[in-house]
Amino acid sequence: MAKDTFLNRKTTLNLRGKLVDISSPSVMGILNLTADSFYEKNRFSSVEQALLRAETILNEGGRFIDIGAYSSRPGAMEVSEEEETEKLVPVVEAITRAFPEALLSIDTFRAKVARAAVGAGAHMINDISAGNMDDAMFQTVADLHVPYIMMHMKGTPKTMQKQTNYRDLMLELTGYFSEKISKLKSLGVKDMILDPGFGFAKTLDQNYEVLQHLETLDMFELPVLVGFSRKSMIYKLLGGGPEQALNGTTSLNTIALLKGANILRVHDVKAAAECVALVAKMQGQ
Repeated sequence: MAKDTFLNRKTTLNLRGKLVDISSPSVMGILNLTADSFYEKNRFSSVEQALLRAETILNEGGRFIDIGAYSSRPGAMEVSEEEETEKLVPVVEAITRAFPEALLSIDTFRAKVARAAVGAGAHMINDISAGNMDDAMFQTVADLHVPYIMMHMKGTPKTMQKQTNYRDLMLELTGYFSEKISKLKSLGVKDMILDPGFGFAKTLDQNYEVLQHLETLDMFELPVLVGFSRKSMIYKLLGGGPEQALNGTTSLNTIALLKGANILRVHDVKAAAECVALVAKMQGQ
């Protein structure tokens, strides 16, 4: 796939006054503050552990750090708004002090949590529900003037696996994003990133259908983020579990890059950064 295919996409983000160019793909490292993240090796319970993880992400080539304190896996423990905020804010403040160059994304669907995290120094919001789980989120993002990652999902993390019926998956997915983008633009939000939601309200076959047609999202001329990292769409097909899914993750990341993905959200930053470098070399960048 020729890289010229994606030249019409928006390739800059305004992160708290800093203009960030994402015309070349970037890696977003995952920093989970939850006790029951599906990938055991990516659970960090203290500020000290979070700082070490942040340092590793940056040293291994990560450009963004995505910090979350609410697990979205089916069956995960419920976390209150207060607890989520109490976990996130000290970590955001500590990373901002220790690594002022770090670009911090907050993985939350709650508007009040987003506001508190941005107040503590975060730069962008990553919302798995695209505003569906908190009616105040869109206005909050508009008020905060931060980039917004919106993901495609039906239902909630607890119900999504029962909501996989689509008459036309890609038509529904693009219709979903079209509606969200229109609402956000009407509020003055300028920086939006699309996440097709691999693993969310999609069967194994549907995940690969979305990947096959990922270029369909080019119609929106917005950056695209993908998150395959060690997910069941890999190990349910190949065997094993999350611990054995790195090779599959790298393979899918490569495909997504060739299809124009701008950001890879991953647990294994070094492997993803190498993937980006190799694809860029092949494309003559």
